[in-house]
Amino acid sequence: MAMIQCISPVDGSVYAERAALSLDAAKDVVARARKAQKAWAKRPLEERVQLVLKGAARLNEMSDVVVPELGWQMGRPVKYGGEYKGFNERSNYVASIAADALAPVVVEESDRFERRIEREAHGVVFVVAPWNYPYMTAINTIAPALMAGNTVVLKHASQTLLVGERLVQAFTEAGVPEDVFQNVFLDHETTSALIAAGSFNFVNFTGSVEGGRSMERAAAGTFTGLGLELGGKDPGYVMEDADLEAAVDTLMDGATYNSGQCCCGIERIYVHESLYDAFVEKSVAWVSNYKLGNPLDPETSLGPMAHKRFAKVVREQIADAISKGAKALVDPKLFPQDDGGAYLAPQILVDVDHSMAFMREETFGPAVGIMKVKSDEEALALMNDSQYGLTASLWTRDAERAGRLGREIETGTVFMNRADYLDPALCWTGVKETGRGGSLSIIGFHNLTRPKSFHLKKVTA
Repeated sequence: MAMIQCISPVDGSVYAERAALSLDAAKDVVARARKAQKAWAKRPLEERVQLVLKGAARLNEMSDVVVPELGWQMGRPVKYGGEYKGFNERSNYVASIAADALAPVVVEESDRFERRIEREAHGVVFVVAPWNYPYMTAINTIAPALMAGNTVVLKHASQTLLVGERLVQAFTEAGVPEDVFQNVFLDHETTSALIAAGSFNFVNFTGSVEGGRSMERAAAGTFTGLGLELGGKDPGYVMEDADLEAAVDTLMDGATYNSGQCCCGIERIYVHESLYDAFVEKSVAWVSNYKLGNPLDPETSLGPMAHKRFAKVVREQIADAISKGAKALVDPKLFPQDDGGAYLAPQILVDVDHSMAFMREETFGPAVGIMKVKSDEEALALMNDSQYGLTASLWTRDAERAGRLGREIETGTVFMNRADYLDPALCWTGVKETGRGGSLSIIGFHNLTRPKSFHLKKVTA
């Protein structure tokens, strides 16, 4: 029997392990989900919404267990208190718009015709969630999918093995029927076999580009709907009229929070030449204030990366950039806890360019490159010189300029004077190799349902 393990970045120990389900056992889970779906969809919408909110509330009551578990599983410092702020904001927002988002579009209601478009649940939704924000990324789909009348099967990354169990425990204890929301432990082969067999009506995957390709290959020919949120290399652009202090504070936080392991983290920054020197100097000072260490220590502000192999990629990208002329500005002596393994010091590189993998490939670590630019045109060309497109962060006092530039940027979200934030009222989406589809907002509900048209001609005497 194959075992799935979570190796803790805290000390390299096996923190948790679970047996992977056989294909037959996994098919049984799907069969139960399918059997439960029609009755769940027939419940009043408000009842489904309230049960999901009760599940979210129950998870909040489990913070004493959830927060240290996150530290052990993927290294986030306990001082940040888990993911409850975003988790609750998203759950509450989708609950508040569910009735409107799922309401029929009435075209005609007369004595001759009823014509309308209703939203119908897909059926069984499969959520494959990542380790970096394991609760927030999962709830983006779980909450609206359940509210819309789907049943949900959740598979979590091995690095956050216990998160799916905790979510299902909270929702089941809150009254969501057991077969309506189920957690599974699956290896890649069984996952692919289930998708290839057309087991699910919709699959939402958050993870790597290669993982997204595997999902598409598995689903080929089944016509299963796919939502894919994959890689990113999100840029920041600081214009000459920016609020410098605010830009440094937000962009450095966006580049390094969660050890840089954020889907929409800032991975490259372009600064107008007039502010460049001051921005770099202030950024180095900002990043140098981190306390790297054990995430279970309440003083720690920067934990280890989730796995030593992720840290190895960051170190290799930095070394390659330095070999090509880049300069590292953060003094490694400030971070003696950097052990060459999962514990990695933050870093800022200058004298970088797009010939370096560090400025092109996803880094997903607490390191960022800063380049000087002369104009919006130069910044725009550099921002678009990427195979990814999730978010772009523009820093200016001129909203019209940001809007104009934003229309030219190949991205899913344009921010002005903020970064690394997911607004649940807006659609979370990406372009190019960042994926396709979109979650949250009204559009998220529409992606988790299908339209059904009713054209009813009335018999008149």
